Amino acid sequence: MKIFAFAGSSSSTSINHALVAATLKHFRDCTIEFIPLKELEAPLFSVDLEKEQGHPEAAFRFLKSIEEADALICSLAEHNRSYSAAFKNLFDWASRVNVKVFQNKPMLLMSTSPGGYGGGNVMKEASTFFPQFAADIKATFSLPKFHETFDREQGITDEAQKELHLLAIQTFKASIGLP
Repeated sequence: MKIFAFAGSSSSTSINHALVAATLKHFRDCTIEFIPLKELEAPLFSVDLEKEQGHPEAAFRFLKSIEEADALICSLAEHNRSYSAAFKNLFDWASRVNVKVFQNKPMLLMSTSPGGYGGGNVMKEASTFFPQFAADIKATFSLPKFHETFDREQGITDEAQKELHLLAIQTFKASIGLP
């Protein structure tokens, strides 16, 4: 089984990237493609630029990675109660190439933030919005208070949150036929 994973943040110290990396340790028997969003940067979307230059390579690479995967794992950064500008821009470009951006692939959708809501606003938005672009969300997980509940070496350190994370992973694995 091939999994395409990404975090919706272009920061080199992304907490969402760290959450995805910790999650992927539970998928050791799978082939993983984990691309930092920074590698998929594209010019700011505009219809004029689209007409002048066409679609950027980053949009095609993102869509190809989704196409070649059997399942998707992502964690979204929350910026001012919504997606990061970097992710939204890539998504906008990709949707101009294929409106079914997520291509009906099963998805584990996650978010985290330093605050107590754990990226809940972006999670709620994505849970409603992504299925309109052919995401098949099988499980979700939101980790609040990242800096208090996560260690970059050990992963999730809060026992209650660790349990919820494992439950989301087990639900997702069961939905895609993994033990």
